[in-house]
Amino acid sequence: MSDSHHHHGHSHGHSHGSAGNLKVAFALNLAFTVIEVIGGILTNSVAILSDAVHDLGDSMSLGLAWYFQRLSQRGRTSQDTYGYRRYALLGGLITGLVLVLGLGFVLWNAVQRLLAPEPVNAPGMILLAIIGVVFNGAAVLRVKSGSSLTEKVVTWHLIEDVLGWVAVLVGAVIMTFWNVPVIDPLLSIGISVFIIWNVVRNLRQVFEVIIQKVPASFDVEAFEREVLRHPKVISMHDTHSWSVDGEIHVLTTHLVMQTDASRDEMIDAKSHVRTLLDEDTFEHVTVDVELEGELCVIGSGGKQHAPCSHDDDEHHHRH
Repeated sequence: MSDSHHHHGHSHGHSHGSAGNLKVAFALNLAFTVIEVIGGILTNSVAILSDAVHDLGDSMSLGLAWYFQRLSQRGRTSQDTYGYRRYALLGGLITGLVLVLGLGFVLWNAVQRLLAPEPVNAPGMILLAIIGVVFNGAAVLRVKSGSSLTEKVVTWHLIEDVLGWVAVLVGAVIMTFWNVPVIDPLLSIGISVFIIWNVVRNLRQVFEVIIQKVPASFDVEAFEREVLRHPKVISMHDTHSWSVDGEIHVLTTHLVMQTDASRDEMIDAKSHVRTLLDEDTFEHVTVDVELEGELCVIGSGGKQHAPCSHDDDEHHHRH
């Protein structure tokens, strides 16, 4: 007896609003990135150029987030049974790699500048830093009220940008009054290392989703212990859990129940499984029920496991 349960806790009612918010944030970020590149060259500041590379990556992230937010409105198809959510992983992967390569180039130049400091246009840096705080602050205000998880992630990313520009502003003010041009490459190195650390962390999360690891927030062993508390459940096996896109998760499992279990008790056992899962993240849950002694058939090819019994060791297949 099997049951496939699809819980859609994330409404698409706000999709158009979310896409609109991301579109505005993308436009603001892209426009300011162009200003940054020009300003960084004119002020001879590698700190501003490192932020320009960062904002270019942000623009790519926002552009891809906007595109995939619109794409998600299409829903599932016969060829994309989970919808288009998983395509967002490609956006994160491409953006992360571009950021690492770009910041590697900026770091190299910053180290050269650290060994041979050059004067910078501190007043120009102050002006750009103020514009940076305004542009990124406006983008934060636009997306911070959003309800989607994508908007929440983007909000924190933009807040990091604002803080980065505050650091540049402080450094520029210091260089206005004191002749310490070494502050500029030091700021560039600090900003670049901080960003690379965050990017590598995000790339690791993307990679874990791609290889279908168990979601980091899900404790499989604790879940299995709780499932086995049901009085009619003897054991469970062939448990798989993975994430579609880092936000929406999937779980499938086989329960072995006592031979005298009634239909209502089977339904109750499956309901027990679902109550242990977060409905906001586990949208797709499939529970298969087998009776003790029944051959376990897995896959369309009819591959069989030995008859399930109370004395058998539990076997769990985790991805």
